[in-house]
Amino acid sequence: MKMTVGGRTVSYVLAYLFALVALYPIVLMIASSLKTNMEIFASPLSLPTTFSLDTYKKLWEVVPFADFLWNSVFVSTMSVLLITVFSAMAAFYLSRFSFKWTGGLYFFFIIGLMIPIKLGIVPLFLLMKNLGLLNSLWSLILIYTASGIPISVFILTGFFRTLPIELEEAARIDGCSHFQVFWRVLLPLIRPALATVIIINFIHAWNDFFFPLIFIQEEALKTIPVGMMVLFGEYETDWSLLFAGLTLSALPMIVVFLMASKQFMEGLTAGAVK
Repeated sequence: MKMTVGGRTVSYVLAYLFALVALYPIVLMIASSLKTNMEIFASPLSLPTTFSLDTYKKLWEVVPFADFLWNSVFVSTMSVLLITVFSAMAAFYLSRFSFKWTGGLYFFFIIGLMIPIKLGIVPLFLLMKNLGLLNSLWSLILIYTASGIPISVFILTGFFRTLPIELEEAARIDGCSHFQVFWRVLLPLIRPALATVIIINFIHAWNDFFFPLIFIQEEALKTIPVGMMVLFGEYETDWSLLFAGLTLSALPMIVVFLMASKQFMEGLTAGAVK
């Protein structure tokens, strides 16, 4: 249905208002991180009168924020990498090969969406203890990988099934193996789905507070959510320092989303129209 000029104008105005409402807290957080505590209390909604990075320098000095940041980046990146690789291969198998156990295997992955992984915290703790992975970042990586694979397989399988079989047949005529069909032909065509999987799992791994709190005790191995709890506990009255920590905590997620936002939107809207 063709939209009128008035309807298009209203849509643009609403979109700009929504963008303003969504971006304002981020701008306010960044602006507050550049203020002193006196400025924050005197004019909390205004821009800083002077531009200074002293608060960020103080943040790196009073807490091991560099360690927190590196741990979160390492855990999130490795988790997303493992999830993407294993989920893509599993989804390719489930969508392109038909065996009597394929349906049961697909249902096995779907069950993972129905059972919250936190219900198994005691067995997981004992398992990591027996594997010698307590107080190790790899315990978090393995848990995030296991919890992220079901939803990722579900998303990628649906995308693989939308690709025409003729593409695969043409590649096989040209002499491609199963892996070459997967890697060179089909995988580049599901970039929107891969972007969706990457963003969903990166945000989950980056923001998780529960598992790092349980499995990590050493200060130098804590991730940002747990590290921010330490910051809020010891410096709860230093608001500029807290806003600086929040800004650095959110920055990687913002960068990841901006880099993959186009593919992410295509992934969300794929199949909406023919």
